[in-house]
Amino acid sequence: MYKVFVNNTPLFLTNQITKETDFQFFLLESVDIEKLITKMYENKIGKVYLYHEDEKQILTKLKEKLPVEKAAGGLVYNDKGQVLFIFRNGKWDIAKGGINKGERTKDAAIREVEEETGVGKLKVEEKLIKTYHIFYRRGKFRLKVTQWYRMTTQYKGGLVAQKEEGIDKVEWVNPEDVQDKLKNSYNNIKLLFE
Repeated sequence: MYKVFVNNTPLFLTNQITKETDFQFFLLESVDIEKLITKMYENKIGKVYLYHEDEKQILTKLKEKLPVEKAAGGLVYNDKGQVLFIFRNGKWDIAKGGINKGERTKDAAIREVEEETGVGKLKVEEKLIKTYHIFYRRGKFRLKVTQWYRMTTQYKGGLVAQKEEGIDKVEWVNPEDVQDKLKNSYNNIKLLFE
């Protein structure tokens, strides 16, 4: 099962038929995806399950219905165990961004963290999960697929918010304060801390 977010509302891709309780159920093959997402954006529909019988084909089928943008980001820890957060569009977030043509995903994640936060000396420790969310840009709904990496840094310099990307603040957050920041964050970011 995949969890795709429309704003902060989950849209589940599943190959299991379940009796409806607190969600609406649609067939992925026949659903008008634009109409469904519009209703989710307008809060006319809550949690949604999209069904397709072949679990291996579910994500591919969704990608056939929406343009895909690939992104990469870094969950960065310093030597004090603090986590790097950015504040953008009124929410706490983690640095991420689009992958340039010909760029490796891991390199894109490092570049985006450096550009958005000013933090250097990044070392990728491990590949984490992929997250999925739907957003609206240039007249179309799009599916953003973000590959996350756990990173560490010995960087001691200043933090620089990339203003042209709408970032207002960059902060190192103590582990005990992370849950507080996540209260004003996105559900796909919360998945990184589960």
